[in-house]
Amino acid sequence: MAYDVSPTARTLMVLELIQNSPGITADQLGDKLGVSERAARRYVAILREADIPIESVRGPYGGYRVGRGLRLPPLMFSTTEALGLVMAVLEGPRGAADPVENALGKIIRVLPEQIARSTDAIRRVSARGPDPGARTPEPEITAALVSYSTECRQVRIHYRRHHDSEWPMEVDPWAVVVRRGRWYLLCWSHAKDSQRVLRVDKVTKVEPLTQDFTPPPDLDPLAAVEEHLALGWKYPIEVMIDAPRADAACWIPRSMGRLEAIDETHTRLLASTDEPDWYAAQLTAIRAPYQILGSPEIQSASQELGRRLITASTLD
Repeated sequence: MAYDVSPTARTLMVLELIQNSPGITADQLGDKLGVSERAARRYVAILREADIPIESVRGPYGGYRVGRGLRLPPLMFSTTEALGLVMAVLEGPRGAADPVENALGKIIRVLPEQIARSTDAIRRVSARGPDPGARTPEPEITAALVSYSTECRQVRIHYRRHHDSEWPMEVDPWAVVVRRGRWYLLCWSHAKDSQRVLRVDKVTKVEPLTQDFTPPPDLDPLAAVEEHLALGWKYPIEVMIDAPRADAACWIPRSMGRLEAIDETHTRLLASTDEPDWYAAQLTAIRAPYQILGSPEIQSASQELGRRLITASTLD
């Protein structure tokens, strides 16, 4: 420990050490502070003079501990610690009335503004649901991305695309989104000049740049991520629905694709899938006439599903 540390600072450090390690001895305190055992006892005496109940127990299992009646100082979290707490809560099953969720909200309300803004942002932009294959990203990386997202600061990230290769990318970090246990960075890539959705667990380094950015107006990060993840699979899908977009949105979850209003009474669904049979079954939730355009695999799966349903109803 530095020799220019003030006696007041050392006294507070003694209190912290005793709180964190009940039973710590004067000799151990001296080692931690870089002072003699006698000096450590003097700092304990200063705490007692300030009416802080420091108890001492003799014997091989004795030492100092904080007695009853001490009013503990407020909780102090760094951004990384606060994000780690939020990440732990998000990964566990919970409901709207979960006491853990309520307790987390109370903690966020008393955090410093900058840290609270970062932690609350990631807490709100999340979709619940388990995913056994999800990997938890590094809290420090996640904290940095969330922080620069709330500050609207451009960053350079190093992204692991393959097992042993990394690519530097300059991006505008619009938001960090949690979807079914997976952590995604919704961003604008300057190299690709397009919107990207990246996995946070593949980001190995974050470096802030000097430029700021302005996110798109009316951005819905979770909706943007879900729509992005619904595209890019093996079989492209286009469905024409004879209903307004607002009605179609009640039947088609965002994770199934992007809905586009054609006019006041017709909507287009754009998506893709690796499982035509599964997707055809999801389309049966549409409560209006619809037509599958192109997409022969989806058309075939839908026709086969219709035949099975007719056969089943006939047997009944």
